[in-house]
Amino acid sequence: MTRIALLQMTSGIDPLANAQAIASAAERAAGEGAAMLFTPEMALLLDRDRTRAADHVLPEGDNPAVAVVAKAASRHDLWITLGLPAMREDGRWVNRTLVFDKTGDVAARYDKIHMFDVALASGESWRESAAYAPGNDVVTAEATPVGRLGLTTCYDIRFPALFEELGRKSCDAIAIPAAFTVPTGTAHWHLLQRARAVEASAFVIAAAQVGHHADGRTTYGHSLVVDPWGEVLLDMGADNAGLGLCDVDLDRIAETRAQLPSLANRRVIPRSDVS
Repeated sequence: MTRIALLQMTSGIDPLANAQAIASAAERAAGEGAAMLFTPEMALLLDRDRTRAADHVLPEGDNPAVAVVAKAASRHDLWITLGLPAMREDGRWVNRTLVFDKTGDVAARYDKIHMFDVALASGESWRESAAYAPGNDVVTAEATPVGRLGLTTCYDIRFPALFEELGRKSCDAIAIPAAFTVPTGTAHWHLLQRARAVEASAFVIAAAQVGHHADGRTTYGHSLVVDPWGEVLLDMGADNAGLGLCDVDLDRIAETRAQLPSLANRRVIPRSDVS
């Protein structure tokens, strides 16, 4: 068994305060025997006021809050995923996930590919692409405590082609950090998380934002761990932020793939042109 920890957060608009909360959770997680801590999308800063947020969106190497989390990984001998807004070399913003190994070095970085540009019946309207540039690369982190870890973020979950590519890469687990809205979460969160786990015959690990945030939004919560058979091993609910622990049996991956070798049986579907 491998023990992992998920931090369900109500991230605010102060990156250093968020980073200290993550560092405290890392200490607790390590004390409980966890080998890896997963944090939500935008764990370091969740602020829809882009003018206010601009002072905190920095190149990752210049961000003191990132350094706090990297130091926590090293101090506690713990792998950590971290979601944050970051500035690229060309000055554009990206919605980034960093994976720190237990020495505090960056083992992988993933920039969210699919931008959340939607208008919901609830009246919520989001235009992520107005501030953020989409990423272009499918990314995995190698030799993590949960094996080969595929990296995605939130809205990415609705795009099967990304997960098909992660399946081709034989990921053992897929991280889906999120800040889901309440209407979309109520309708689709559990359904999509379980489907992605079954499709990839892999663990899905989805740390989530929860509750009412300082920037005025409300997020769905329900941080999940789903096994390759689609069984929910951990559901942290929607009431509170906090730390959740889950023991995952990595042997379940091979067992599931032996029973249902869907990855091996996959065929390329010919594309038909419609005039």
